Amino acid sequence: MTIREDTFASIDLNLLVVFMCIYKEQSITLAAKSLGVTQPAVSNSLVKLRDKFNDPLFTRSGRGIVATPKAKKIASELCPAMRLITATLASNFR
Repeated sequence: MTIREDTFASIDLNLLVVFMCIYKEQSITLAAKSLGVTQPAVSNSLVKLRDKFNDPLFTRSGRGIVATPKAKKIASELCPAMRLITATLASNFR
């Protein structure tokens, strides 16, 4: 395996879905509701994401959360890829 493959294989891609949902909703609770999972499940995923990216990713602010600069960068890079994956799956699966 190359370094890139090792990096890709080392992360649960579902965590990226959770990340993007948290980013979009700006709330752990709303992300959980949107994903159809519990709030603790999303919180646990965020712990794993924080470890993988070595960054808090989101900080509390009033009634919601705010993305860190690193989270904003990650989201800007992931968003087009997630759209492409979604479109590919939508056109090839029933």
